[in-house]
Amino acid sequence: MTSENVDNERVPFEVAIDRTGFGLYSYILTALTGLVIISFACIVFSSTIIVPSSACELETTGVQQGLLASAPIIGTIIGAILWGYLADTRGRRSMLLVSLLGGTIINAIASLSVNWIMLLILQFIASLSSSGQYTISMTILSESVPMAKRNIVLLLVTSIFLLAQGIMAALAMPVIPLSFSYYLSGLGIYWNSWRTLMLVYCIPSLICAVWLMFMQESPKYTLAKGDEEETLRILRSIHRMNNRNSNKQLQVNGLEKESSQEKTSVKKKIAPLFKRPLVKYTAIMATLSIFHQITAFGVWLPTIANKYVSLLQTGEGSDLTLCGIYNADIDIPEDPDAVPCALDTTALTIVLSVGALQSVVNLLISVVVIYTGRRNTVMAIAGFCGICGILINMVPNAIVSLVLFGIYLMAMMLLGLYTAISVALFPTNLRALAVSLTMTGGRIGSFASIQILNFLLVNNCEVGFYVYASIFTLSAVVASFLPNDRLVTQQHLKQLNEEIESKNDNKNL
Repeated sequence: MTSENVDNERVPFEVAIDRTGFGLYSYILTALTGLVIISFACIVFSSTIIVPSSACELETTGVQQGLLASAPIIGTIIGAILWGYLADTRGRRSMLLVSLLGGTIINAIASLSVNWIMLLILQFIASLSSSGQYTISMTILSESVPMAKRNIVLLLVTSIFLLAQGIMAALAMPVIPLSFSYYLSGLGIYWNSWRTLMLVYCIPSLICAVWLMFMQESPKYTLAKGDEEETLRILRSIHRMNNRNSNKQLQVNGLEKESSQEKTSVKKKIAPLFKRPLVKYTAIMATLSIFHQITAFGVWLPTIANKYVSLLQTGEGSDLTLCGIYNADIDIPEDPDAVPCALDTTALTIVLSVGALQSVVNLLISVVVIYTGRRNTVMAIAGFCGICGILINMVPNAIVSLVLFGIYLMAMMLLGLYTAISVALFPTNLRALAVSLTMTGGRIGSFASIQILNFLLVNNCEVGFYVYASIFTLSAVVASFLPNDRLVTQQHLKQLNEEIESKNDNKNL
């Protein structure tokens, strides 16, 4: 009797998704999201490797290289809110598919650029098309797994994102040093290694687009849209895959209604984010995003690593700080057999190592955050990594300075925590837009920071580290105003189940 009442009772979405379990579908979706994040990085952040590698052929100056490196950031700024709105009104899955295909097609065309301006414009358009991939994929994942596992999967995917630049470096290692050069008379350009690498960076997006066709729409989205029948179909499909070794049916026959997903203007969609009670969280998350300018240092990491390796290979500079090495005026012998402007393989290995270390540390954090909570973890990481960033150029030792720089870059992992926090704070019908909007401030800051760092690294390197690291350290203070979420996930889910059981017990009486 009790079982029948449970089956017929309408339950909240969180209870329903919890009953689907965590199994094969969850693992496949997590893996797909990770690959989507890699494809996003390969399009948006490919300039970190393409810009220095193409400098000789395109004859770019320092200022032009700075513009090329930051153009994709502008694309993500403009595209973030647009894709967030489209995902909330037209569907997560379909918009993610459009973003994947659009980004890879434009990026492939960009490999045929005849000059730096054409490359800049096409990479801007490619990043504009790809800018929805990160937030939409993370939103689908968070809305398709049980609440108790949500933090873990989001942080696991963030580990993949942190490894993305290292993966890009690994893909570049066998390609960039290749010395082939074929003249394309129709365009007046030479097809060489850096152009080939741009095509290689398109492959993850194509794989994701095909893979996504076999996945389900976010059940949270369809429920918010008012389509309960489709939501139940999706939940049953997820349950069937997660429990493929069991014949037990999903114990959910009805869902509590959520707010209807109406097609409204962007202005009306954004307005609630700037009204109580959400305005406080919008301001905090936007501030944390603005203070998180580690991405700008990541953009110049291959260039910094290349200069670091080139100098130390001469046997000099071991008693210098990172900035001292970057600006050292020492003649470095050139290898006549090397491809012009190609990044040193050892430098690319450093980039890969930093990404791998970031990923491993983030996996450890994904375990710790269960016990400490997201807010407290953000405060601890921001404080520790920020202080290390301030100390980078205070220690006149090349190895120690590089280690401190590596620890400072570990703060990249906070992006995943920020996404997880935003997903928890904002309602379903505003979630994708809220995540995109709060990240926009950080992307605008990144565009400016890439230009500023490009100038400061040459003219006043130490100031760049001191200022940015100090600002980032303040993130620990800002995060303290967030609600303390320690253990709240498990408590909330337990409370929902207890309420349902209580209702059923009352019915039986």
